[in-house]
Amino acid sequence: MLRSLRSSLARFAVRRAAACQRFAPRRADFWLRLACRLTPGFADSYPALVRLRRATEDRWGAVAAARHGTERFPDNPDAWMLLGEAYQMVFRQKDALHAYEQALALEERPDAAVAAGDLYRRAGLLQEAAARFARAYAAGGGAEALWLNAQALFQAGEERAADEALHLWATQVPGGLDRLSEARAELRGGKREDGGKREG
Repeated sequence: MLRSLRSSLARFAVRRAAACQRFAPRRADFWLRLACRLTPGFADSYPALVRLRRATEDRWGAVAAARHGTERFPDNPDAWMLLGEAYQMVFRQKDALHAYEQALALEERPDAAVAAGDLYRRAGLLQEAAARFARAYAAGGGAEALWLNAQALFQAGEERAADEALHLWATQVPGGLDRLSEARAELRGGKREDGGKREG
C-alpha cells in the first residue's frame, strides 16, 4: 500500500511539474526532484528532470539527476541509458561508455549496444565497435545494426567479415540484393551511415 501511495504522489508531482515548467522552470525542478525522491521505481520523473535541466542549460545538473537514478536503481538498464545520454551532453565519452556497458550487462538491448559501438568507433576501437554492433543486431537492432557492423568491420580491415555482414544486410532491406554493389561501393567510401533506411 505504501508503494502504491508513493507512486501516486510521484505521478502527481510529475503532473505539477509539467503544468508549470514553461513559466516557472525552477518550480518544475522542485516538483520533479520531489517525484524522484518519492517514486518507488525508475519512472518518468528521472527522464523528465534530465530533460528539464538540459532545456535550461543545466547540463551538469542533468548528469547529477541521472546519476542519482543509477544510485537508487542500479539494476535498471533504463537508468544507465539515461546516465549515458546525460554524460554525452557534457562530452564525457568514457563515462558515457561505462554507463552504456552497464546497461548492456543488465540487458541485451540494441540501443545500448549501438550507443556503445558508436563511442568505441569514435575512439578508434573499431573491433570493439563491430562487436557491439553485432550484439545490437542479435538483440533485434535489424538492418541498421548490420550496416554499422559491416562499416566498422571494413574500417578495421576485416573485409571478408564486412562483406558477409553486408550480404546479410542486403537480405533485410527492400531491394537490397539488387543494390548490393552500390552499397558495397558506398561502404568502402564511408558515405552511408543510415543502416539502409533510405530507399533508392
